[in-house]
Amino acid sequence: MPKAKPLGKEMILAAMAKTKSNRAAARYLNVSYQHYKKWAKIYDSDTHVNLFEQHKNQAGKGIPKFLNLGKSDFNVLDIIEGRLDPSSFNPQKIKHRLIEDGFLKEECNQCGYHERRVLDYKMALLLHFRDNNKQHYGLNNVEFLCYNCYFTTIGDIFNDKQIEGMEEHKPINNAETDWELDDYTKQRLAELGLGSNEVDDGLDIISRL
Repeated sequence: MPKAKPLGKEMILAAMAKTKSNRAAARYLNVSYQHYKKWAKIYDSDTHVNLFEQHKNQAGKGIPKFLNLGKSDFNVLDIIEGRLDPSSFNPQKIKHRLIEDGFLKEECNQCGYHERRVLDYKMALLLHFRDNNKQHYGLNNVEFLCYNCYFTTIGDIFNDKQIEGMEEHKPINNAETDWELDDYTKQRLAELGLGSNEVDDGLDIISRL
C-alpha cells in the first residue's frame, strides 16, 4: 500500500478556501479525513489553535436552509455505495452533498460549463443518471450536464406544454413584481461582494423592467 502523501500548509489553505468543512477539504485533496486531520492540526492559524479548528463547521454555516428538508444528516458515501436508501432523503440535499463533499465537480461533465446566474447564483446544471435509475448514485452512474449538453445528447428538458407556455405571445404585465431573496441567495451575493444596498438597487431596476 503506498504511503499517504504529506500535506503542506499551502495545500490545506487552498482546500479550505474551496470548501466549507474539514471533511469537504479532505475530499478536495483526495485524502482520508484522518490523514487530513493529522496535518491540519500541525499548522498554526491566525485565528484558532490550528487550521483544523479554524475550518470546523459544526453549525453548517454556508449550507442553504432548504437543504435541511427531509431526514437528519447522513453519510453520502453510504448512498453512493448503496448501503443507504436515497428515497428517504431530499434529492436536492443529496446533490448538494455530492458537491460539498467533493465527489462531483460542479460543472458540466461534457463541456465544462460552470457559470452562475447573477440574480440568484443558480447554475444551469442537471444531475443525470446514466442508467435512468434515479436511485442509483454510484459515481460511475451520475454526472452533471448543462442544459445545452443534456438537450443535445439526452433529450428534451421541457415537455411540449411547457415550451408552448414559454413561447406564447402574451401582453406584458406591467404590475410591479415584489422580488425577495432567500438567505442562501443573500449569502452567495455577499460572497460576490454585493452588499445589501447594491442588491436592493439591482432588484429595484429589475422590477421596473
